[in-house]
Amino acid sequence: MLTFATTLGSRTWSNLQRMLLGVLILFMLTVTVGCGGTAATPAATAKPQAAPAATLPLMPGGPGGQGGPGGMGSSITATPQYADIAYATASVTQKLDLYLPQGDGPFPLVIALHPGGFMVGDKKQVDGVDQLLAQGYAVASINYRLSAEAKAPAQIQDAKAAVRFLRAHAQEYKLNSQEFAAWGASAGGNLAALLGTSCGVAALEGADLGNANQSSCVQVVVDWFGPTDFLQMDQQFSGTSCPVNHNEANSPESQLIGAAIQTKPELAKAANPITYVTSKAPPFFIQHGTADCNVPPQQSQLLADALKSAIGADKVTLTFLQGAGHGGSQFSDAANLKLVLDFLNKYLK
Repeated sequence: MLTFATTLGSRTWSNLQRMLLGVLILFMLTVTVGCGGTAATPAATAKPQAAPAATLPLMPGGPGGQGGPGGMGSSITATPQYADIAYATASVTQKLDLYLPQGDGPFPLVIALHPGGFMVGDKKQVDGVDQLLAQGYAVASINYRLSAEAKAPAQIQDAKAAVRFLRAHAQEYKLNSQEFAAWGASAGGNLAALLGTSCGVAALEGADLGNANQSSCVQVVVDWFGPTDFLQMDQQFSGTSCPVNHNEANSPESQLIGAAIQTKPELAKAANPITYVTSKAPPFFIQHGTADCNVPPQQSQLLADALKSAIGADKVTLTFLQGAGHGGSQFSDAANLKLVLDFLNKYLK
C-alpha cells in the first residue's frame, strides 16, 4: 500500500481517498433509503406489505375499507376552545379537547371517542366535529387509557369520568347537562355503547376518578362498527376471507382484558355493552360496513336486537353500509353525516 501511494503521488492519493469516501457515503444513503425511506421504490410500483397477525384487527379491513388504524381518520378544521383539559389525574392520558359552537349556550354536547383497537389512537382522530359545531353542538373529544397502560374496565371508567367532569363543569363551559350524547367508532363505538347501556353500573363507574356525585349517563348513542361480544367474533368471521384471529392472546380484544378472551369469558362479558342492556337505555344509532374485516357486522346486529327488545325498535336505528369496510368515506361523507345529525337532533334537541 505504501508503494502504491508513493507511485501515485500524495495529491493523487488524496483525491482517490475522497472519491472512495464519496462512493461509500452514496452507498450508505442508498441502503438507508431502501430500508426506511420512500425513495427506494417508486410509489406507482410499491406493493403493500402484509400486516402481522397481531395488528390485522387494527388495519382497514375488507373491500372498500379506508382510513387509518381501526377506521381512524380526522377532518377536523376547528380549533378547540379548551385543549388538553384534565378530567382526572390518575394518568396523563386523561385529557379532553372541548370545541364550542358560536353562541351563548347552553349547548347540547357530543362526547367523541376515538378508534384504534383500544391500543392506539388520539382525541384528534374523530369524525364529524365541524358538522356538529355547525349544528350548534359542543364536542368533547377525549383520550382514554390504552390497553398497554391499563386493562379493562379502565377505558370505560375514563369515559364515564369524562362525562361526570363535563357535567360538573357544565355551567363553566356553557353546556346543557341534560343533553349529552356519546359517539364513537370501532373501539370508541364499544365505549360509546357501554356509556349508553351501563348507566348506574358501579363496577364500570370508576368513581374514584372524581366527581362521583355527578351522573355518567348519556341521552343518545351513535355507535359506528363497535365490537360487542368479543367471544363470537372469530366464529362470525369463520368461512369468510377475513382474518380469524380475535381469540389469539395478542389480539386487541385479548390485550384489552389482559388474557386470551376465550380463557376469561367473564372479563369479555364485562366489556360487552349487551351485558348491561335494560329498558333505561337511550336511543341508539348504529352503522356497520358489510365488508368490515375487523369487526364482524353481526356484532352490531346483536346489539341492535338486544336494544330493540328492551327499549323498542322505534328508538334503534341499525344501518349496514353496502361494501363499506372498517370506516372510510361512506361513513364520513356529507350524506351519511346528515343521517347522524338528524338522529341527534331528534333525540337531543
